[in-house]
Amino acid sequence: MKLDQVTIGIIGVGQIGKHHLETYLSMPNVRVAAIAGRAPQKTETVAREYAIPYWTTDYHTMLEREDVQAVSVCLHNNLHMPVSVAALQAGKHVFCEKPIAGSYQDGLQMIETAKIQNCLLSIQLSDLFSKETKAAQSAITEGWLGKPYLAHSSGFRRRGRPFVDGYGTSSFVQKEMTGGGALMDVGVYHIANILYLLGNPQPLRISGRTFQETKMDTDRRTISNYDVEELALGLISLEGNIAFTLIESWAMHIDQLEGSYLLGS
Repeated sequence: MKLDQVTIGIIGVGQIGKHHLETYLSMPNVRVAAIAGRAPQKTETVAREYAIPYWTTDYHTMLEREDVQAVSVCLHNNLHMPVSVAALQAGKHVFCEKPIAGSYQDGLQMIETAKIQNCLLSIQLSDLFSKETKAAQSAITEGWLGKPYLAHSSGFRRRGRPFVDGYGTSSFVQKEMTGGGALMDVGVYHIANILYLLGNPQPLRISGRTFQETKMDTDRRTISNYDVEELALGLISLEGNIAFTLIESWAMHIDQLEGSYLLGS
C-alpha cells in the first residue's frame, strides 16, 4: 500500500533540528516544506544546504502555511509548550522533542490542546520502539517475570555535563530554558521506558534529591549560569505495590552504574 506524502515543518535548526531534518529527508513519503529558526543567517544556510523551499525566523508564519501538515518542535524544554500549543491550535500535528515540556502543567496543557484540536501529539522517546523494549514487553506480557514489584531506572555519564564539559550550548544548563538538568535530559528516556513496560501505573508517593557537587571550570560556570542538577535520585511508590527507584547522572566520581531493570516474583 502506498502511503500519502506528509509535508513537515521544522521549528528549530540546531543540532537536534538538523537531525530531524536529515531523518525526514531519508523518508520517501515525507517532504520538508519549511523550517523556522531564531537566527536568520543560520536558518537560511540550513535551508540552502538541504534545499528547503521556505525558511523564516517567525514560526507563526510557518504555521499559517497550508502546505505544512505537521511540525517537529526542536527547541529547549521550556519552549516546547508555547510553540507546540500554537502549532496544535493552527491545526498541525506535532512531534516534539523530549521531555514533553519543562513542567508538568506545561505538558498537561499540550495534551489537553491536542485533544481539543483533534490533532496528534507525539513526544520523541525512541527507546520505546527499540527491539530490546519490545522483547522485554513480550516477556512481561507472557508472564515470565510473574508479578513485577521492583523497578530501577538508571542513566550514567561519568563526566558529561552539557557545555561545561565541552559540548552543547550553555542553554542546556539553565533552568530558565530547560526546567532541569540530568533528570530532564537523559532521565526521561529511562523513566518512560520503565513506566511503559509496567503499563503506566499511577504514582502514589514520590521523594527525591538533586545534587550539583562535581567541580567545574570557574569560567565556564560563570559564562553558562549553570543552575541545574548533575545528579538526581528518586524513590517512587507506584500502584500495585511496586517500588520504583531512579538515579540519573551527568557527572559522578565512579566508573559505572548498573543499568535499568525490572524484577518480578
